[in-house]
This record gives sequence, structure tokens and C-alpha cells, in this order.
Amino acid sequence: MTPSSDKDLNGLDNPSFVGEHESHCHSSPAHAAWGPEEGEGTGHNGTKLGYTVTDVPPWYLCILLGIQHFLTAMGGLVAIPLILSEGLCLQHDLLTQSHLISTIFFVSGICTLLQVLFGVRLPIIQGGTFTFLTPTLAMLSLPSWTCPAWTQNASLVNASSPEFIQVWQTRIREVQGTILVASCFQIFVGFSGLIGFLMRFIGPLTIAPTITLVALPLFESAGDMAGQHWGIAFMTIFFIVLFSQYLKDVAVPLPSYQRGKKCHFSPIYLFQIFPVLLGLSLSWLLCYVLTVTSVLPAAPTAYGHRARTDTRGNVLSQAPWFRLPYPGQWGTPTVSLAGIFGILAGVISSMLESVGDYYACARLCGAPPPPKHAISRGIGVEGIGCLLAGAWGTGSGTTSYSENVGVLGITKVGSRMVIIAGACAMLLSGIFGKVGAMLASIPIPVIGGMFLVMFGVITAVGISNLQYTNMNSSRNIFIFGFSLFTGLTIPNWASKNSALLETGIIQLDQVILVLLTTGMFVGGLLGFILDNTIPGTQEERGLLAWKQSHERGTESSQLVSKVYDLPFGIGTKYCNVSWFHYLPACPRRLSDDKRMGELKAAGQKNSVKASLERNSEISADTRI
Repeated sequence: MTPSSDKDLNGLDNPSFVGEHESHCHSSPAHAAWGPEEGEGTGHNGTKLGYTVTDVPPWYLCILLGIQHFLTAMGGLVAIPLILSEGLCLQHDLLTQSHLISTIFFVSGICTLLQVLFGVRLPIIQGGTFTFLTPTLAMLSLPSWTCPAWTQNASLVNASSPEFIQVWQTRIREVQGTILVASCFQIFVGFSGLIGFLMRFIGPLTIAPTITLVALPLFESAGDMAGQHWGIAFMTIFFIVLFSQYLKDVAVPLPSYQRGKKCHFSPIYLFQIFPVLLGLSLSWLLCYVLTVTSVLPAAPTAYGHRARTDTRGNVLSQAPWFRLPYPGQWGTPTVSLAGIFGILAGVISSMLESVGDYYACARLCGAPPPPKHAISRGIGVEGIGCLLAGAWGTGSGTTSYSENVGVLGITKVGSRMVIIAGACAMLLSGIFGKVGAMLASIPIPVIGGMFLVMFGVITAVGISNLQYTNMNSSRNIFIFGFSLFTGLTIPNWASKNSALLETGIIQLDQVILVLLTTGMFVGGLLGFILDNTIPGTQEERGLLAWKQSHERGTESSQLVSKVYDLPFGIGTKYCNVSWFHYLPACPRRLSDDKRMGELKAAGQKNSVKASLERNSEISADTRI
């Protein structure tokens, strides 16, 4: 068993494990949709795929692998509402936290369906984005939105009182409004084709400090949660690291069924696929055992009390079995200028991260590189997803999930139908209220341990973008180091000296304070300005290597059309209207002459290949 890996465009390792006789973890028959000369049916490293992007696996395999994708994304989906709960004054209202978790599940399912069917059309999961967290928390830390002191005391909080409901709903409505307005910018950038123009000026030295500063400011939140009981937090970290790093190459034989082999055992890399889920489950079980045996203190003021499972367990009995999230469930959204500018920084970061995920996903699922019209459509649909997230009130936008792109490299199943099944699992979990309640009842130190690992990985993902640049260059070292350090220093100073930034105009003061306390905006803006003004070659800046990593030769227009055209006849009927060809989200059809020329070239290629095969057969017969 030899590991082979490939870097996606965000720097994440997407390992795929190739056996001596098997090319994928699940022993599935390969259904190559088109010939091997066109590259379909093989992944980025030449290994055989079980199912390509346009294949339809058996229904039971779709369901199982779809649930696997949902469970892989669950850690990130659950983390966002739990982090936002403090800024929304909800840290002592577990029932509302469970409603937020259910809502983000439900909306993520809708957005995934939209992306797979009408967006970029690649097998890629959509979920809440961490790039919106930093500006959102900066907005909620404004003096006008600071939580009242009584909401910090669990004994004084009555979750059903109108006063408390008004406190948290006014805040989440403000978050909703800013996301709704900011998402319109992403929709415009996507469907207008401006994303290609922006990519000319935004390179690794802009992306690296921006993504890194998404997670670094959250160290205080992670530390406070883990500090409720460091023993439990380190136990959670130990399990996650053990499964994801030390046992990732260990295959667990599980029973499976296949027509040819009937019932047999197949090696499945459970530890590599579900490290976070397994780590949380074991730590949670340990907390339950320590609670039942009274090892953890029962006194609310004692250290380690919040590691008990009975402190948050009553939410399961309070939560309804079924609850359908709906738009405007928290009330009519409100908008402030300060929040919009802060969220825009998160929107730009999310778009650039998603473009990288599109190329990585295409390589892993055996599809040709996404053309410009598919990328524009994907970014535009992500903007629509953020619009829906704002309307439903998830507290965050939506983006493509890199961790699920990595799952494609493990399972060797790149079918769109699997992701559609995963989206349906998200929708059902969002409607089934007990699921969100169960996840909201996870002990605080367990969540803190997960955050320490998760935020560390996000920080490393941002830094890994520097692999495309020449880091022996003093120019690049200065730009990244100065942008990163300033992105930490200025927000810290601005949050402590907000009175010195007052201009007398309340709206302008809020805009300035939100922008200057958002580290990813400060660091990203400095990186952008310095990278585009300090002289440097394309190779030195990393733009050349970044561009080359996006390209993988020329592909047949029929192959691109089969993967990326819109479904249900939309791509062939409506996009054939002449003026539609000028829309960035629609493909530009080849003229008859160009199409005939391409078919002729393909025919010549096949005839040459057939001739070579015949010659090899003749020479083999001669040797015999």
C-alpha cells in the first residue's frame, strides 16, 4: 500500500491510497464514460476511477457515499454556529443553537443541489464559510452590539422571555442583512465574468495572509473553550491526530456486497475519512463515563464542570422531532453599512478559495479543467447560496468545502449523484430537529479541542499558498511577513482604542472600526497593494506557477460539454440562442467549421492510435 498525494490549489493535501492490485478503496466496477484517449475514467495521478463525474453508481452506494460526504463536512458545519453563539449572546441558549445548526444543514443541502445541478456541475459540497466569521464577529463586537452583562450569566437567562429573544434576534437579523447585500456582489462578479479579471491581480501573496488571518484571530475563542477542561480537550486532540495522521494508512475490513463477489470484506480507510467524527465521538463518550462516575465536578463554579454531559444534555428533550427552517424565521433582516464592507472581504476570499477547489475537484473526479463559463456560473451560484443563507439566517454564507474534495481522492468515486445524495442527507438532517440538538449538546472542552486542530489546519492552508512563490526572495518574505503581522497588530489596537477613531459620523465610525478590526481585510489589502506595486517577476510572485497549475492541456469540446453543460436540455436548447453566447455563464459554441476540424483531428488521432496498435500486434506475432 503506497500513498500518493497531490496538492490542491489551496495547499491542502488530498491523499489517495493506491494498493498493489486495487486502485481504489471501494471495489467498484469502473464505468468509463468515454475513451481513455480523452482522459476520462482516470484521476489526476493516472489511477483508475470507480465512477467518473457523469456516471451513476448503484443507489445503495450513492446513499452510503453521500452520507460519508455529509459526515466529513459536519465538523465545519457545526463549528460555525457554535462560534457565533457567543457574539449572538446565545452561549446559554442551547435550543436556539440547535436550530441554527439545523438551519445551516438545511441551507447547505439546498446550495449543494444548486451547485451540482446548475452551478459548476462538479461533485463538490457547499457549506458554511469561515471567511465570514471574522468580519461578522468584528461587527458584533461594536459597542452598539455588545451583549448585555446579564446574558453572560446562565442563572439570569430565560431563553423563552421576549427580552432575551429580542436581544439575540436583533443581532442575527443584522448579520442576515449584511450577508444578503454582500452576496449580491458575488452574484454580479460570478455571472458577469469579473472573476477572471480579478484573478489577474490577486495571487498567492494576497491569498496567503488573507486565509491565514481567518483562523489566527480565533485563538482566544478556541483557548477559552478548551480551557474549561484541558485534559478533555487534549484527549480530543489526541484522538483526532491519532486517526488523521498516524492511522490514516490503516484499512479496516468491513463487510460489503458486490454482484460478482457476493458478500465479502473490503478495506475501508475509516480513520482517514472520519478522523474528526471519531475523535469527537470517543471524547464525548469519555465525558459521559466521567459524568456517570462523578469524576467530573457537579458544582457549576468548579473547574471542569462544563465537561459534564448533563450540563447541555437537556436540549435533546426540548428540541422538536421535526422542524422545517424557512426564510425570515428570525424576523425581517436589517442592514448596516459597516457590516457590508467587512463581509465583502470575506466574499472575495471565499470566491478565490472556491476557484481553487473547482480545479482540484475536476482533477480528482476525472473531468476536464473547468472552462471559464463554468467557473463564472459556479461563483454566481455560490452567491445565490449566500443569498439563501442570509434569507434563512444561518449566520454565515456558503462556499465549496476543500475537505470533501479530498474525499474524492480517497474513494475514487467522483459521481455527481453521490453528492446529490449527500445534499439530500443534509436536507433531512436539517428537518430532523433532534440531530441539531444532539450536536449542540457536545461538551465545551471537546469543541475546544476540535477548534484547536481545525483552526490550526486553516492557518496552515493559508500559508501553504506560498508554495507557488519564490520564498528565497526578500521581496516576498517582506510582503507576507509585514501583511500578516500588521493584520494581527492593527485589529488588536483598534479594538482597544476605538474612541481615537471616532469622526463624529456614527455610520462612518462603524465602517472604519469593523474594517480595522477585521484582520483578514487588513492583511489581505496590504498583501494586494504591495504585491501589485513592488516590482517582481511573474515567476517570483508565484503567478506563473499558479496559472500553470490551473491548466492541464486542451480537451475535446464534446467532453467539456458533456460535463459542464446545464442539465434538462437547458444547455442545448436555450444556450444555443445567438445572443446567449455573449453571456459569461454560457458556453461559446464552436462554428461548424471549427467543430468539423476538431472531429477530423480526433479521427486522425484515433486512426494513428489504431495503426500503432496493429503494428505492435504484428511485431508481437513476428517475435512469437
